[in-house]
Amino acid sequence: MRRYLFGTGLITAISGGATLLRSLRNHEPFTWRTALAWASWAISLALAIGAVRDTRRARRGHTVPGDSPVSGKEKKLVRSRVRRR
Repeated sequence: MRRYLFGTGLITAISGGATLLRSLRNHEPFTWRTALAWASWAISLALAIGAVRDTRRARRGHTVPGDSPVSGKEKKLVRSRVRRR
């Protein structure tokens, strides 16, 4: 589980969210740039969570969508999981 929680995508998304929260504390005005930053953060968080989910599904032998970063690597991920046991 820690492999998924400490993935670089999730750490990056969380640190980006922390930066955005800090800007709210400084009483900066909410502008269209701030709205775009929040939207960008939400999209990057969703993509990071989706990548973790797809990797976990592939390691368990399930199929993943064709647009996933691990698409086509399912057999390799399953073999590495079986080797660890």
